[in-house]
Amino acid sequence: MTPGDAIVVTADRIAELLVGADPRTPLPGAEWTVGEAAAHLALAGKLMADIGAGEERPYGDGTPSGLAAANRAALAVFPQRDPAVLGAQIADTARAFVVAAAGRSSREALLTPMGPMNLAALGSYLLTHLLGHGYDIAVALRGPHMVNREVVAFTLPFMRLAMPRAVNAGAAGHHACYLLRVGRDRFAVTFADGVPTVSDTPPRRPDCTIAIDPVAFLLLALGRWTAPTAMARAKVVVWGRKPWLGLRFPLLFTAP
Repeated sequence: MTPGDAIVVTADRIAELLVGADPRTPLPGAEWTVGEAAAHLALAGKLMADIGAGEERPYGDGTPSGLAAANRAALAVFPQRDPAVLGAQIADTARAFVVAAAGRSSREALLTPMGPMNLAALGSYLLTHLLGHGYDIAVALRGPHMVNREVVAFTLPFMRLAMPRAVNAGAAGHHACYLLRVGRDRFAVTFADGVPTVSDTPPRRPDCTIAIDPVAFLLLALGRWTAPTAMARAKVVVWGRKPWLGLRFPLLFTAP
C-alpha cells in the first residue's frame, strides 16, 4: 500500500459508513453530529486537494484554536448535511488530492492550515484528518472504524511535524527526552524548557521510552483515547529512568 492508496481506501470506507446514516446522530464526546463531521471532511478534502494542486488557500492561523474557529465559520456557510452526498464528496476529493499530488514533487513546499510543509507531509496530514474524524463517525454509527496499523504508519510524517506546533501551556519549563517506539517506527521527542524537538534518534539517554501500538498512538495523539485507556488495554508500555513521564507526555500537546 502507498500513501495515496491509504488516503483513497480510508475515504472510501468513510463514504460506505455514511450511506443511509442519520445526519443528526451525535458524535460521542463532541459538539458535532455525523452530518456536521461529514460536511467538515468534505470541506477539508476540497481544501487539501486545492492546496495539493498548487492553489493558495489560507485557513485559520495554524493553531488548534484558530483551526477550530475556521472550521465553525466554514460549516456555517455550507448547508449540505446529506451523509451519502457528503460521503461521495469525501471520496472524490481524496482522489483529486492523490491525482494532483502525483503530478508534483513530494518535496514541494506548501502553506497549509498547520503551517508550511511539503506535499508528502500534506498527504500524511490529509490521511490523519480522515482517520480522526472517520473514527468518530464510525463510533457514532456503531460501525467498523478504518484505523489500522498499516494506514497509521503513513500518518507519522505529519504527526512528527505537528508535535512542535501542537505543544500546549502544560509543557512550559519541561525538560525531558522521550523515545517513542510506534510499532516498527522509532523517533525521539526532546523538550528543552518546554520546546520540543523531534529527531530520528535521541540526542542523549532517554528519560522515558514509550512503546505503543500504532492504532493506540494515533487515537491517543488525536485525543480519542487517554493514556490510562491505552495502558488499560495493554497497548502501551513505558520504562526508563523516569517512567512516570509516560503519562504526562500526551498532556503536553493539544490535538491538531
